[in-house]
Amino acid sequence: MTSNAPRPEAPRIAVFAKAPRAGAVKTRLVPLLGAQGAASLHAALVRHALSTATRAQPDSLQLWCAPDTADPFFSECAARFSCELRMQRGHDLGARMAHAFAAQAPLLLIGTDCPPLRASHLSHAWRLLVSHDVAIAPAEDGGYVMIGLARPAPALFERIEWGTDTVLAETRRRIAAAGLKSIELETLWDVDRPEDYRRLQQTGLAREVEA
Repeated sequence: MTSNAPRPEAPRIAVFAKAPRAGAVKTRLVPLLGAQGAASLHAALVRHALSTATRAQPDSLQLWCAPDTADPFFSECAARFSCELRMQRGHDLGARMAHAFAAQAPLLLIGTDCPPLRASHLSHAWRLLVSHDVAIAPAEDGGYVMIGLARPAPALFERIEWGTDTVLAETRRRIAAAGLKSIELETLWDVDRPEDYRRLQQTGLAREVEA
């Protein structure tokens, strides 16, 4: 249930992350980096996303964990970034996202694949939720890297083909059908494929991610 408490001035941020287990994360980068290398990159990206969220000086920071909160990596993150650990719940990504928003909206939700996402993006999106129902940061691959909701809107997450280039377009249709007022932020890129990893190296963001 959502709270009737006053909306905090600082953002509430949820970071969705999988445990960095070799062979289970960043699988499209395994041919380039190996299973352990891909898992290490994933762990670095999770830490970078949490660092970015921390710099937005959030009212609350939650790390939503998959498959559960038991992995020692998550405990390390909680200690380092002062975030609350929660377990993702639902049969697919959409159900898990809807559950997070039902637990506490207004809320900004991000993944861990987008090093270009800055604290300024998060702070700006939070301010926009004063006058908009939805704030979304598109991804170049047809998805999105951040979504913020002023209140729960489960229809935005149902029957979506996650991981495809249709996610953003379908989400836009759902927003329109629900009569929600939305705004889109800057389009950013994420790290999923070998060409994304090379871009990460070329832009210099790799040093920031690995710090």
